Amino acid sequence: MLGDIKYWENEAKENKYAIPHFNVWNAEMLMAVIDAAENLRAPIIISFGSGFIQNTNFEEFSAMMISMAKHATVPIITHWDHGRSMDIIKNAYNHGMNSVMRDASSLPFEENVKEIKKAVDYFHPLGVPVEAELGHVGNETIYEEALAEYQYTDPDMAQEFVEKTRCDSLAVAVGNQHGVYTSEPKINFDIIEKISRAVDVPLVLHGASGIGDKDIKKSIRLGISKINIHTELCQAAMEAVNMHCDVPFLELQQHVRQAIKEKAEYKIKLFGANNKVN
Repeated sequence: MLGDIKYWENEAKENKYAIPHFNVWNAEMLMAVIDAAENLRAPIIISFGSGFIQNTNFEEFSAMMISMAKHATVPIITHWDHGRSMDIIKNAYNHGMNSVMRDASSLPFEENVKEIKKAVDYFHPLGVPVEAELGHVGNETIYEEALAEYQYTDPDMAQEFVEKTRCDSLAVAVGNQHGVYTSEPKINFDIIEKISRAVDVPLVLHGASGIGDKDIKKSIRLGISKINIHTELCQAAMEAVNMHCDVPFLELQQHVRQAIKEKAEYKIKLFGANNKVN
């Protein structure tokens, strides 16, 4: 069934767990994470973004995402991740995504506000929630270099930002980074706690692949209600490929799907999202 991200993020916020957000861009990944959600009776988010269009035609793949979401027996939210323009997220909505992220975090504060407010004004009448980002989550690079110029989310600015934009959830920059961490992540829990107290919307942790389990659990306790995972799904797939590279391709696909399913199940349990659906 198609899920309502606003309901589930707020439910997670109130009950101190996090909704798993899985980036998916092929059939193995899509089927695997829904298998995991069904098995553990968990609501999940399946997401696509511009970084995957060289591998997969979104306009075609979205139909499969929506069909599988509708036929699932647990809530599945369809989401566009890191929408860098209004045209991109409008296209996502037109192809069935029922949640969008408008990422204008690379812009100065007032311009970020303007862009998110524009998205909110457009999508709220359509019943579509909008995620925004304040501060700037590091891109895929050497982690130590990213930290040297890291743009942490300012808790005071976060309160003003949410009030001005009316965004439905807020992605925070607290030492997290997309891709593979080249050294141990250094999450600023003090910032998470301060932002959680300053705003009344659910907080989102991007770049969570590679962040230790203890840090994930602490982040949830302090206010994180949605957590994004992609890199670890890819790593699980590659481990399966390397382990079973001598089998026929049809069989290899099954091993890849199983490996991604197991990784997704691990994250669902870690985030406390299992058994949240009757």
